[in-house]
Amino acid sequence: MDKPQSNPETDKSLPRRNRIMIVCALLIIVLGFVLMLGEPSGATEYNPDIFSFRRVTLGPMISLAGFVFMIPAILWRGKK
Repeated sequence: MDKPQSNPETDKSLPRRNRIMIVCALLIIVLGFVLMLGEPSGATEYNPDIFSFRRVTLGPMISLAGFVFMIPAILWRGKK
């Protein structure tokens, strides 16, 4: 039996370029969450690093940029 031919017009999967952009967006999101990691303050000691620029501002901004970049990564249409 012959394999059915794939038709690009009816193929529902995302093109290769979109998948690469989605992976890049996911890596940016993960990078932002990694920047937010650190030692917490305990019951017996206070860690002033929990309010550092990296954990409070930079990490969330990078994660937000990744989430925003995810929208065009999914919706991008190539030239036909």
